[in-house]
This record gives sequence, structure tokens and C-alpha cells, in this order.
Amino acid sequence: MDASGDQVGRVKDVVCYLRADNRPPRVKGLVAELFGRTRIFVPMLRVHGVSPTHVAIQGQVDTRKFQRRETELLVAADLLDRPIERERPTRILDVAMAQVRNREWDLTTVALQATSRAGRFGFGTRSEPELVSWSKVPSLVMRTGRTAAHLIAEFSDMKAADIAQELHDLEPDKLAAVVEALDDETLAEALEELPEDEQIDLIRQLDTERAADVLAEMDPDDAADLIRDLPTDVAEDLLQRMEPDEASDVRRLLIYEEFTAGGMMTPEPVILDTDATVAQALANVRKESLTPALASMVFVTRPPLETPSGRYVGAVHTQRLLREPPTTLVATLLDDNLEPLGPDAPLAQVSRFFATYNLVVAPVVNDSDHLLGAVTVDDVLDHMLPDDWRGDQMDEVEASEVSGV
Repeated sequence: MDASGDQVGRVKDVVCYLRADNRPPRVKGLVAELFGRTRIFVPMLRVHGVSPTHVAIQGQVDTRKFQRRETELLVAADLLDRPIERERPTRILDVAMAQVRNREWDLTTVALQATSRAGRFGFGTRSEPELVSWSKVPSLVMRTGRTAAHLIAEFSDMKAADIAQELHDLEPDKLAAVVEALDDETLAEALEELPEDEQIDLIRQLDTERAADVLAEMDPDDAADLIRDLPTDVAEDLLQRMEPDEASDVRRLLIYEEFTAGGMMTPEPVILDTDATVAQALANVRKESLTPALASMVFVTRPPLETPSGRYVGAVHTQRLLREPPTTLVATLLDDNLEPLGPDAPLAQVSRFFATYNLVVAPVVNDSDHLLGAVTVDDVLDHMLPDDWRGDQMDEVEASEVSGV
């Protein structure tokens, strides 16, 4: 069911992956069949409610046909009715999953059913189901090793920068296997943390369709920076293969020079209408997909609320929202001292702006008073540091590990 309570499809399977260090398999998402009979993947990040009768989802989902990856495990397709080795013939009857943290689910319990030997008329008798921990089922326990599957399992609880470090250190043949097995979202997040030359090498190793999918999962400003460094024909081909909305965001950033506010901004800040309340604003900044910098400020505009928005009204700091009653209109709390940046403002001006106003995010507004996006402090630092700073940092980490520091 979508946020309006309308049915959009039916759950057909659950996608999981095994994890190392004796941890239970993590649920990655659901396979849902739309009314057009197309099966799509719905990540657990989009699932905000599970009941015995329905699953409630929020936000946009990718409607492209689901394609399983090598390291993924499907509960219905791979586990249900699977025989396991025991004294008596035994099969997996059912599997339970439980929420362990917000939007995070693990496989927890397995129902096993044993069948006796065939009787006089050729039929065996079935025993009552036995409930066991996932760790008692060989299919759900990851064996030791450093295969691509093990690396993918280790990545499941790692930050993007740490995954990037692992990719940086891999030999080319193993890197290719791991990249092939990684899901697009994880690969995109890690790609953003790699040195520019490694980003280019990796994206060019992918087939064009996969490369376009990975670029679509990247933040638009990071995708634009990467596309700028590709040959024009390759870049245009990738943009043509991306979803129109995602490609449009990247194309708008490519209009501006890289070291300007317009070239560094993200086109997806938190934007509210003039009648929004503090409660609505706080609900928006709680979204898990937001970085801490983007969540530190909301912007008020006239409709439309997508960038380039309607007339820009002003900005409100989240810290101010926390001090006000929930029914207060956000438009009455604007920071009157905060002048927006123009899209052509050079990096030096942008960095002085952040230092002067002690900001971690700033609005970018054009001459027609439309909000184009927002620049975050991490984007400013990324452009101020030397081009190879990521590679130098990774080499330092590697050297310290070798020396035992």
C-alpha cells in the first residue's frame, strides 16, 4: 500500500544477504509484483509499516524490473521447501524476520518440518514444525573466507568511506567481482568517496546501462562532477540512459562551472510551502536519506516546491525549529540576516560566506528569485582540497595498517 492507502502491488518475495561474524542475515528489501505483472525491488528504507495483511511504503520506488544479484538470497525462491541435512528428512517450512532497528530487519527464526520414512501406502507422516534459530540452518550461515560474497557481507554494516577504502585496496580481478555483486546504491555511495581517477576507471568498466543506474543513485552534484571528467560522447550516452528526472537534475548542474555555487550545489534541499508548520518541517528533516548538513536548514518558497522552485521566501535553521511550538508557521521564523548565494559565485566567495555566517548549508538563488539548490560544507571542502586528497588519505590508511599503527 502507498502513503494514500491505495494498493500498488503484492509482495512476492523477500531479498536478504548473508553477513559475516556470525550475524543473522539482513533483509535488504521486498520483491513486489505490480498490477502490470512486473516484479520490482522495494528497499526496506521505503517500508514504514508491516502488518499481517499489508506492507506500507513511502516515497518513490524504482519501477524497473527486479534483477537479483549473485550475493542475494530470496526467501521464497531459495529457502522455502529447501531440504536440510538431519537424521530425518527435513525441509524449511517457513522463515521469520524481525525489525531490529528503524527500517532494519533480520531473519531470526526458521520453522523446520521433518517427514518420516514412507509408510505402507507410500506416504510419510509429518511432525509438528520445529522452530530453530537461523544459525542452526546451514544455508543461512556464512562460511569463512574472503570471496566476493564475504566482502559484500562485510560491507553491509560499513560506512561508504570505509567501503571505498576496501575497493581501493582490492586487486583488479577481485574488484571486478565485488563491483559486479554490489547493489547500485552501495556502489554509488562508495564511488563518491573514491579518488576522481578511480571513479572514472570504475564507471568506465561497467556496461553502459549499469553505469547509468549507478550514476542515478549518486547525489546529483557528485554525478555531475564525475560526468564532467568523461568524454563528451560517453557522458551524453549515460545521461540519455538515466531516468529523465534524474538526468535533468544533473544537466542543470552541468550548466555551471565546477568551482561555483551552482556547480557544487545539490538540487534536492528541504523545501516547504509558506503554510508549512514547525511539525511538518521537523518531519521532513527526519528523513534518513538526508545528510546532517542538508537537515540543518529548511527553505521556504512559493510553489512549485521542486527546484528551480517558485519565488524564494527565506531559510530557517533546524535548531530554531526545535525551540518553537509545533503549530508555528515556519515562514514566521526566517533568518532575515541570511542572504542567498548566486549560482555563479566562485569558490572563494562561497567559502568566505560559510565562514562569515557559521553555516553548514546555504541557499543558491538565481536572478529571478527562484531557489536552485543548496551548497553544503562538505561540497565546499571537497573542492578546496587538492584533487588527489582522497587517494592520499587512502594511501595513508593503508600505510598505517601495514606498519601496525
